[in-house]
Amino acid sequence: MAKVSASGTNPYTKTGIRIVVAGDRGTGKSSLIATVEAKKFITNVPPVLPPTRLPDNFFSDFVPITIIDTSSRVVDDYKVAEELKQADAVVFTYACDEPSTLDRLSTFWLPKLCKLEVKVPVIVVGCKLDLKDENQNVSLERVMSPITEQFREIDTGIECSALKLRRIPEVFYCAQKAVLNPTGPLLNHKTLVLRPRCVRALKRIFILCDHDRDGALSDAELNDFQVKCMNSPLQPSEIVGVKCVVAEQLPEGVDERGLTLMGFLFLHTLFIKNGQTDAMWTVLRTFGYNNDIKLAEDLIPSSFKRAPDQSVELTNEAIEYLRGIVELELHNSNTLCVTRDGELGSHEIDDIFSTAAESPWEREPYLDAARTNAFGGFSLDGFLSMWAFMTLLDPALSMENMIYLNYPGDPSSAFRVTRKRHLDRKKQQTDRNVFQCFVFGPKKAGKSALLNSFLGRPFSDKYTSTIEDHYAVNVVDEPIGTKKTLVLREIPEDGVSKMLLDKESLAACDVAVFVHDRSF
Repeated sequence: MAKVSASGTNPYTKTGIRIVVAGDRGTGKSSLIATVEAKKFITNVPPVLPPTRLPDNFFSDFVPITIIDTSSRVVDDYKVAEELKQADAVVFTYACDEPSTLDRLSTFWLPKLCKLEVKVPVIVVGCKLDLKDENQNVSLERVMSPITEQFREIDTGIECSALKLRRIPEVFYCAQKAVLNPTGPLLNHKTLVLRPRCVRALKRIFILCDHDRDGALSDAELNDFQVKCMNSPLQPSEIVGVKCVVAEQLPEGVDERGLTLMGFLFLHTLFIKNGQTDAMWTVLRTFGYNNDIKLAEDLIPSSFKRAPDQSVELTNEAIEYLRGIVELELHNSNTLCVTRDGELGSHEIDDIFSTAAESPWEREPYLDAARTNAFGGFSLDGFLSMWAFMTLLDPALSMENMIYLNYPGDPSSAFRVTRKRHLDRKKQQTDRNVFQCFVFGPKKAGKSALLNSFLGRPFSDKYTSTIEDHYAVNVVDEPIGTKKTLVLREIPEDGVSKMLLDKESLAACDVAVFVHDRSF
């Protein structure tokens, strides 16, 4: 597949890129900046230039670039640190005719950046190439190797000459490219392996493009993927070439059906290793990902409009979709001769969320909130109750993960806002399926024990004070045969006063339980 320019949504397109240039005195910082702006060598350059704004059309991406020059004086150290903290990319300069200034990058400037906790791409630039000793026949790669091994934030190393107008624009193009299409979120520089979140995103993209769901991209599906991302088709010979490259280096990457998931991942690893991060980011942004390799915020509503006594639930269609995912996962497990008796294990849960940025239930308040089985997973009811719980607490997170799981159609159609609770009480009827119970009581009264009992966990004499809200969620069978989800929310004694300062704090409560120790 041909190398392409990045397209799609990029956060820097409107805000612009701020490139800070720093380094020792006399290494050519200001001459570098003055030359790129004037497109000619300037003989008398001030010690520190004012901020330099390049024309928006300076590079083909049409992204505004502001270059910040910095002082090398010790008394200006604080100012330099503040500029570095605001940088989108940093250019560190050394003089090609003074090797000691390169050493200073590894002993002073790069450690300084680490100390400031500035995590942005770094471009190392050797200025005054025209003064370099011609007898020093050492390649730039060999010069840069020790420093790039030590400091992984270095994106590129370049040598240039302002006097000879050699590779000056390339310095800032590389800085821009490192910001627009960063390598760090994609690849672990030490292992040269795709990062987990990148693998998850590519797996989701692969599934979306595998229209016939046969586990491989056919020639037609591969071409559709190319057209969608790059706006140009692949010639039959190019498709053959792509598959040959993959098959030669990873035989399991291609089979009789086409390009497998392993081959798809391998192909994108090649993009990055060959410096084609722009092609990789084009793919990700085409499918709605931002620079954190999560779904862009504009795809997910930050809030669902609802009154304090209303809640958000999954629709019946969404619940059926989730049931289908569980059935497929269990079918695949049985195919692999793993018998779960209708129960999901931890491996199956991980696989279901393997196309999400991360598993949403591996952190509070979802961790340990539901009853787990002997396999470390959930029953179908437990799985659906966790989704109901997540939707109740954070509908936006629930929608985000529904999109990650490739819910068909409009994701917002998977959710509904319930009727106001005061109307339900007035009519003495409700169509809600999820109910929330607040559990109050003094310390050591047994609130946590009640929640644990609700989840079928054994009683423990060991007392642990609850300092944050604690939840337990389970399915309750009604006498008429229907199922409802009940969420118990333990309110720590110390948190009651603060909670009641908000007059709407009890609006989401369907029933309250007050626990006391009857042994006193």
